[in-house]
Amino acid sequence: MLKEFKEFISRGNVLDMAIGVIIGGAFGKIVTSVVNDLLMPLIGIVLGGLNFSNLSFKIGSAEILYGAFIQNVVDFLIVATCIFILMKIINKLTHKEKKKEVKEVPAKSADIVLLEEIRDLLKEEKKKSKKTAK
Repeated sequence: MLKEFKEFISRGNVLDMAIGVIIGGAFGKIVTSVVNDLLMPLIGIVLGGLNFSNLSFKIGSAEILYGAFIQNVVDFLIVATCIFILMKIINKLTHKEKKKEVKEVPAKSADIVLLEEIRDLLKEEKKKSKKTAK
């Protein structure tokens, strides 16, 4: 069981996923800081000094923090946009690599070229002999 676990962990996909999660967590903190510390204060100033983090209303004893929700929505939209742009770039790069792979056709050896010419000549002779036989 330990051997199987080592094989599972050493696969490239698992390591790639782990690295992605770690980088994603760090990226998420940066985006959250950008939204909370830069964008939302600027949007608040444009809207007349409104502080989104304090926006809330009470229903009975419960406090609904819709300002925090708005910040989280903006945060999500920024992360989703960055991921979308990153995926578009990756798709373009991988698509170009696939085109290059298709274009690279190995050169035929002299023996192959000679055999193909002989084959073509034999086909022509066969066609000519069928026409003269009729």
